Amino acid sequence: MPVRTRTAERYARAAAAGVVTVAALLLAANAAPADAEPRSSSPAQVSGTAPAQDGLATAAR
Repeated sequence: MPVRTRTAERYARAAAAGVVTVAALLLAANAAPADAEPRSSSPAQVSGTAPAQDGLATAAR
């Protein structure tokens, strides 16, 4: 019959597993190539601004 572990030991193992899990998720979320840039043929999308549109109606009245 297996020996029952102490409550404090179980909590310590659970806390360690939680820390390892959070660290693994953070590393996985931040994993990307170092030279990653948006792949776009339009310079407007790369700069983050849209080109001015002439002749369009605006919402402001």
